[in-house]
Parts: sequence; structure tokens; C-alpha cells
Amino acid sequence: MDMVDLRYLSIAVETGSFSRAAQSLGINVSTISRRITRLEDELGVTIFERGSFGIRLTAAGRKVMVQVRRTLDGFDRVRQVGKSSGAGMTGHVRLGVRMPPIGEPLQPLLAAWHDQHPDVVLTLYELNDNEIFAALAERTLDAALVTTHALRCGANSIPLYREPLVAALPHGHILASYESLTWTLLGDQILLTQGWDDSHSERGFYASFLGDGVKFSSHPASKQSVMALVGAGFGITLAAQSQAEVVFPGVVYKPILEDDAWLQVELAWLPTSEDAAVGRFVAFMRDEARSRRLL
Repeated sequence: MDMVDLRYLSIAVETGSFSRAAQSLGINVSTISRRITRLEDELGVTIFERGSFGIRLTAAGRKVMVQVRRTLDGFDRVRQVGKSSGAGMTGHVRLGVRMPPIGEPLQPLLAAWHDQHPDVVLTLYELNDNEIFAALAERTLDAALVTTHALRCGANSIPLYREPLVAALPHGHILASYESLTWTLLGDQILLTQGWDDSHSERGFYASFLGDGVKFSSHPASKQSVMALVGAGFGITLAAQSQAEVVFPGVVYKPILEDDAWLQVELAWLPTSEDAAVGRFVAFMRDEARSRRLL
């Protein structure tokens, strides 16, 4: 007994005749008759009554068909799930982020992905740079959104978008009265950054704009916590323009009028990843970024 026998049986029942079943399948009548006879022998029951009227299910045949239909339905569901998973339309993408996906342009990108792939589960993990690349290597993350200065060897990456940098200042700070700022104006301020014992990429990135003499105050904390310290008057910080859409008590944002005052966000993943949903996510984000001209 195999799935072909069960399908022949089901089609014979639907059409009410071996000849019509054979015609719909594109095979000889003798083939379908022989296989169903073999199936009856294997089961030890007569499935069809045969006569001038054609074929008709016996009482035993009706019981057999209940199970046959359940088996074929289950097999079809397995096949559909396999095709869907193989095409990346179902599955799970574990996405690491360095900063929350707030505002333009990342939030609309993720919204478009979710709208077109509602059956793919997307789980966010907010981690520091070292944790992100360790998780990619350990296969506990599938992909990650990181800034260019934080990229590591061993991962594939594609640029997605650029964002202007803004300065976040305490309300009442002397620079808060300026319409816009420059690196020179910011160079003698205490600059608050996120930083861990093994991860200070943000500090190095800011130093590339402000020089090595800038006074840093690093904190192993979230960007929200750093913003809270800014509001409390501990110093200033730099932020992506999208982050400036979030209101923090006591914090004001000012644009920076410098040609290099921007950061680039990239999507990173390991080249050995074979998951179809991850491949579809990478391709979707790449194509959407290009079509929206985010770079």
C-alpha cells in the first residue's frame, strides 16, 4: 500500500468509475483496476461492488474511505507546510538589534515585512555589539541590525539605510539655545555613551567625529537609560534622528550641521545560514531598502 494507491482509490470513488478515474489521471483503466484489486487483497476486504452499474462502495469500503480521506488530507497538509517553509513563507526570524527599531525608516520596513509575511514569527533581541555577533556565531540569532562601525569579520552584511545624527542635550544647557550645532561646539562636552567592558564601539565611533580629547562617560545600560542621565544633567549624547522621535523628560534634540553627521545601519547574518525564512527576510530588506532609496 502506498499514497498512489490511496489517491487512485479516492479518485475512483469521486468519479464513480474506473474508466473516468483513469481518464482523469491519464493512465490505463487496467492500471487503476489492478492497483485497487491489490489494495483490496492487502486489506482483506472488498472495497467496491462491481457490475453493469459501474462501481459502488461496500459497507467495508465506506469505512475504509473515512480513514483514506483523513490520511490524504493529512498528507496534503504536510506537503503544504513543507512548500510554505521551503519558500520562507512560514518560520521564525530571530533578529538582533543594537537600538530599538523606532520611527523612520526601520519601523516602516519591518511593518512592510510583517504585512507580506504574517506567518513568519519575528522575535527581537536587544543586545550590545559583542553579544550580537556571539549570538550569530552560536546560532541563537539569525540576523542583526548593526551600525557599520560595529561590523565584525565572518558575517555577511548589506547596507540598508543612513540616518542623520542629532545631539541630545539637557533642557537648559547652554547649547540648547542654538538652532543647530557643530563638532567644534560639542567637542568640550561630557559625552555619555553606551559601553561595556568588552564593547566600546560607540565611543570609538563618536571619537572619529569629535577627536580623541573628548570626555566620555560610558554606561553599560540601554539608550533609554543614557537619555535619562542626559535629562538629569550628567552630560550630552548623540543619537540617530529616529531616536529623537521619543520624548524623554528634560531632553532636547538639536541637528548637527556637519557633512559626516550620520550613521549607516547594515543587516548582518552568517553566510552559512540555510533557513528559507531568514533568506527571504534578508532579500526582502535589501530589495525594500533599494526601492525606497534609503542610501
